[in-house]
Amino acid sequence: MAVVVVRPEPGHGATIAALHAAGLDAMSLPLFAAHAVAWTAPAAETFDALLFTSAQGVRLAGSALGPLRHKPVIAVGPATAAAAREAGLSVVLTGTQDAASVVAQARMQEYARLLHLAGRDRVETGAMTCIVYAADPVAVEVSAIHALAGQIVLLHSARAAARLAELVERAGLSRATVSLVAISAKTAAAAGPGWQAAVIATAPRDDAMVAAAQALTRAAATGISGA
Repeated sequence: MAVVVVRPEPGHGATIAALHAAGLDAMSLPLFAAHAVAWTAPAAETFDALLFTSAQGVRLAGSALGPLRHKPVIAVGPATAAAAREAGLSVVLTGTQDAASVVAQARMQEYARLLHLAGRDRVETGAMTCIVYAADPVAVEVSAIHALAGQIVLLHSARAAARLAELVERAGLSRATVSLVAISAKTAAAAGPGWQAAVIATAPRDDAMVAAAQALTRAAATGISGA
């Protein structure tokens, strides 16, 4: 049983490496490719802090981020916070749940006016938003979808979950042959019902998703050995 990674780079490679480090077989099947888009930064005095809900926002913000580098950063999740620090930004708050939760925390800490540097397909946060990147679908062969039978697919976003469901339906593959690990309940819901298993990670982080995949592989091995 392999664990299939469908998220785009640069997170794709990091997740593959984490799976290998955990002793799991990994398969690569990116469903999207991310790229930067042109944007113009608003005046720094119009907001209190930058909000990043994805490491992609940090990595693909480009040179337009330059005039805003002195602003504090609110990050959703440790991976996003780490990417911000690597980019030389100052992280003042790292959320451990979802965007809505960290936005509420930020406002309690007097960061009421946030500028969300986001992807084109994003979760609405109620903050001022600049689109700094987009993730476009890539072509996927039907044979690659059929190869998912008996495997575990990691779903890092609701958009990926919906696209996987669409591709599986189009290919005529039974959902009951594929197991899922979702980063959140919303992501699992976007995939719909009928999968062999659909596990929600205990936290919206890569390490929690890898741990859930390990548990599924162990359960599968136990089932096989007990047959």
